[in-house]
Amino acid sequence: MAINLNSRGNLKNPTPRELALYASTLIAIFVLLLLLIFKFLGKIQVHWAFILILSVILFFVSYYIIAQVLEKYIYRKVKLIYKTIRTAKMEPQDKSSRVDLGKDIIDEVEKEVETWALTQTKEIDELKKLAEYRRDFMGDISHELKTPIFNIQGYLHTLLDGGIHDDSINVQYLTKAAKNVERLHNIVQDLESISVMESSVLELDIEEFNIKDITELVFEEFYIKAKEKGISLQFKSGAEKGFKVLADKEKISQILVNLVSNSIKYGKKEGLTQVSFYDMDKVILVEVADNGIGISEEHLSRLFDRFYRVDKSRSRQKGGTGLGLAIVKHIIEVHQQSINVRSTLGRGSTFGFTLDKA
Repeated sequence: MAINLNSRGNLKNPTPRELALYASTLIAIFVLLLLLIFKFLGKIQVHWAFILILSVILFFVSYYIIAQVLEKYIYRKVKLIYKTIRTAKMEPQDKSSRVDLGKDIIDEVEKEVETWALTQTKEIDELKKLAEYRRDFMGDISHELKTPIFNIQGYLHTLLDGGIHDDSINVQYLTKAAKNVERLHNIVQDLESISVMESSVLELDIEEFNIKDITELVFEEFYIKAKEKGISLQFKSGAEKGFKVLADKEKISQILVNLVSNSIKYGKKEGLTQVSFYDMDKVILVEVADNGIGISEEHLSRLFDRFYRVDKSRSRQKGGTGLGLAIVKHIIEVHQQSINVRSTLGRGSTFGFTLDKA
């Protein structure tokens, strides 16, 4: 059997069998030389054949003993390592299996431990990210709920302290309290929607429909709000014909409602919201663009996170729950499609998502 030697003649990454062979060879040669020296000096009187046979027997006996010791030692160490890095218990056949002395056991275990360590590091990093995300989420949701609750509490206490009899404020305060209750209801409703999407498989009612038709319905829904700000809702040139797509019509309508609503909320006065469609062979790319305030690049990566707001105070004043884009992302992912955003501060934003073409 070949023994791997490096440039200095030392064993390099030996297998247990190679190590046993190397050690037993050295022992046999040492004893052979010792017997030859004694015979040459006349200390012993034995035949040359006896010395040779004795050396061969010694080689095989020492090889067997060393191999057995190495096998038990390595197996015990390897078993301890595997107990540490394996999440599942070893099978009965694994416990009784012998070590393959022809393999570089230590090198194999070293590689497996290295792989295990890298996996553990990735898992720890992922858990840290999830823990940080959970902390942020709990802080965001408590803040989102606290604001309307605090407002409602203030209005009601004022009315209970005598304001209910003051005609100049009673209706006004009740109206404001009702608006905050509605905001609470919207937050809870959106949270429930996201919870359903994340905890179970969202059932989709896939059907064929014209994406332009439901976009027109959304335009009609927001016509008054857009007119109040002087924002024009229109299709981009070349998108007048529309395309047939395969998707959940109600869910896609929900996406368009959210994106068009945002384009109006954050659009500039006398601005423009354009919807365009692009044929990309197997899918249709739908884009909702505006020329509003835009979003700086630092916020784009977290824009679809729950409760993430670019301008928190301004967003709350406009009545958003901070969950709309998170819901949009979930709906798109359930459709196994993609969504992206391009934006430049002061120039506007463009949200694009794909749908299967019918």
